Amino acid sequence: MKIKLCGIRRLEDIRYVNEFKPDYVGFILSQGFRRSIGLGTFCELKSYLDKNIRTVGVFVNEPLKYILKYYAEELDVIQLHGDENAEYLQELKKMVKCKIWKAVRVKNAEDITIADKMGADLLLLDSFSANEYGGTGKTADWSIINSVNIKTPFFLAGGLNKDNICDAVRTVKPYGIDISGGIETDGFKDKEKIENIMKLIRSGNFE
Repeated sequence: MKIKLCGIRRLEDIRYVNEFKPDYVGFILSQGFRRSIGLGTFCELKSYLDKNIRTVGVFVNEPLKYILKYYAEELDVIQLHGDENAEYLQELKKMVKCKIWKAVRVKNAEDITIADKMGADLLLLDSFSANEYGGTGKTADWSIINSVNIKTPFFLAGGLNKDNICDAVRTVKPYGIDISGGIETDGFKDKEKIENIMKLIRSGNFE
């Protein structure tokens, strides 16, 4: 089970992830969101990150030139978390060497089916919100996810925490899980919550 901890934005967060070693950490690199960080902060945080932990840059409806100019060479994964279409994804794929993930705010089965055909290296299935592009703390509709024969490997996101993660993994059987708010207290990453959930997932005991 692969693990991504998202919304990293402080040096304390980097110390926590270096200690507990998830597979991926996510940085919100589009502006205007609660966990957004700028280029300077990203470069500083990345310089302290364990080199074995892969970096994911999260972008929402950005011009290609923005991603390419500032971030493409610095990331292991580009995560498209907006309304980007297949044409946008394929154009980006021609220009970068890193992996490209596509997030889906799951409203219905058709949303997943369309994304599954876009050619992303991986999907990230998140909860639907008409007003927000992620980080809502709401769980995704697992029954919709299970109704689709998804060919692309996918991470499950959306409101995951220590109380529902085992049920989520049993029910949906994702390739990996993505956690942000579920490892926070008062809006900041919490070392104890990270430790607890990492131990729980790494144990592989989801019964």
